[in-house]
Amino acid sequence: MRRPHDVGKLLQSARRLGRRYYQLTGRPLGITGEIAEYDAVRLLGLEQMPVRQPGYDAIRRENGKITRIQIKSRCLVDSTKPGQRLGQIRLDRPWDSVLVVILSKDLNTEEICEARRSSVRKALTKPGSKSRNVRGALALNQFKRIARRVWPISPQKTDE
Repeated sequence: MRRPHDVGKLLQSARRLGRRYYQLTGRPLGITGEIAEYDAVRLLGLEQMPVRQPGYDAIRRENGKITRIQIKSRCLVDSTKPGQRLGQIRLDRPWDSVLVVILSKDLNTEEICEARRSSVRKALTKPGSKSRNVRGALALNQFKRIARRVWPISPQKTDE
């Protein structure tokens, strides 16, 4: 039986280990996907799917509607590098939207953006890039242009 508190504590330890590993080696430990998925589920109130679920990692239930969500992550160790790519997004799998969890170099979630399938499909099939068209890989900045930020939610401006 998985207890969210225990998983959270374990991932806090993993974050510390990942930071230390990067300090010593200059290389990421390879745990960003698990951290990102956990944070997205926790912060956005999603339901996590079983491991190896084809196409999506979590679902959102809203007003009787289920949205199947694929979760991607990007750790911004060197934010000066343009064109950092996301992992493969496969159009032949079932999913409704893609979340990208952006982690700091300390493996803390800084931002979560979401794009609908129609926007992602349009971006992936746009002529001109083999990595985009064949491999299904969007650059982070391309994804952010078609997505909306869902966490943290900015306070609404009010007229005074």
